[in-house]
Amino acid sequence: MSIRIPRDDVPASAGGLLRPALTLFVVLSIVTGLLYPLAVTGVAQTAFPHQANGSLVTQAGKVVGSELIGQSFTEPGHFWGRPSATAPMPYNASASGGSNQGPTNPALAEAVKARIVALRAADPGNTRPVPVDLVTASASGLDPHISPAAAAYQTERVARALGLPVGQVQALVQQHTESPWLGLLGEPRVSVLALNMALDKLSK
Repeated sequence: MSIRIPRDDVPASAGGLLRPALTLFVVLSIVTGLLYPLAVTGVAQTAFPHQANGSLVTQAGKVVGSELIGQSFTEPGHFWGRPSATAPMPYNASASGGSNQGPTNPALAEAVKARIVALRAADPGNTRPVPVDLVTASASGLDPHISPAAAAYQTERVARALGLPVGQVQALVQQHTESPWLGLLGEPRVSVLALNMALDKLSK
């Protein structure tokens, strides 16, 4: 005596399962891997071309940096930015990150102490407290801004190095101080690159 198995209980063949899975994979790959990125890129390039292309800063037709990434300035006639803990070099955009050192870490305390010594040595007559953002790295290691207090701390050194009146350099700092977004979000900040570019023009 033979037993009949209802058709609904017959296991589907491997081919029957694989075809819809492959079809779904191809469709989703096209939608999420091709059409969606193209649409987002098109909207970004149309509505926000400057930001979509890296917020690049140009001078005389040449790219000199980005509004989003700090640079290492060490000359006395330039404003200095926040320290960067990225490896193997400061402000390495491909290795964004902080030192991960806590406030009780002796290595952090030594690094801060060394930075204070360097700032004091560059401007021996300056006895004001050193702003914290001049001696501590940001979490990203790429911060392109300093606080107005950090810019004010360096004003006399920069003016003296360039042979400019202190008041003229202070006015330039004021011009390049950005307000919080919509007057509410964030803190006042100064773009180090933009400020130094304006100084270079002024001192030529």
